[in-house]
Amino acid sequence: MSTDGIRHDAAHGLRFAFGTLTVLPVRVTRWDRGAARAGMLCAPLAGLVVGLCAAALGAVLLVLGAGPLLAAVATATVPAALTRGLHLDGLADTADGLGSGKPAEAALQIMKRSDIGPFGVVTLLFALLAQVAVLFQGYEKGLPHGALAAVVSAAAARAALTLASRAGVPAARPEGLGAAVAETVTVRAALLVLMVTAALSALAGALFGPYEALRCGLAVLAAAGLAELLLRRCVRRFGGVTGDVFGALAETAATGTLVALALGG
Repeated sequence: MSTDGIRHDAAHGLRFAFGTLTVLPVRVTRWDRGAARAGMLCAPLAGLVVGLCAAALGAVLLVLGAGPLLAAVATATVPAALTRGLHLDGLADTADGLGSGKPAEAALQIMKRSDIGPFGVVTLLFALLAQVAVLFQGYEKGLPHGALAAVVSAAAARAALTLASRAGVPAARPEGLGAAVAETVTVRAALLVLMVTAALSALAGALFGPYEALRCGLAVLAAAGLAELLLRRCVRRFGGVTGDVFGALAETAATGTLVALALGG
């Protein structure tokens, strides 16, 4: 492939990633498998932007005199706002589907409903509480620590989506985002994206010393492992992935990264 062709695909991939994973005003000009493949490879870049926006709001509040708790709440709010709450909705719907105890088709129908059941409510509550608690802990240590946690967790969340788009992970439905991106990425490319995300997170942590670099890199890998467990459970339970499952994986990886950072601290 020529250099111009690579740049062309990369541009469409970035549009696909930002247009489907954020509410930023990006027009998706292609909705084919090639664009989806490039988009899912670029997913951690969308997470990086989301994380930077979240960290920026937390920093502004701290500079203006707000306490670390309010900064933590605001930081956790930004990813929800920049995704229209779709990842949180996916987490709740997936929890309801997994907890329903019904056959795959019935569980998928439960996930498509607009309401949220008890499993979804409880899962959302504890996930958000965990995110705010860790961000609060980071901001108490100092603005850079809270900001770093916000950025690393957001990038790790989208790297989990790249892994879920790999070959061998089918779509549970013939339509929707899950079907559009399922099996578009090779296993090797997905693992490479994960390792690059972990390496760059470690590099960012290195600004605070070698131990922080190790913590950040390992947190990304631990979160990917946690998301992989959920992914395998969903594939066994539903027969594949859906848009809701992708949202659940992102929130699980983000929360997992933050919790790993808290334990490492």
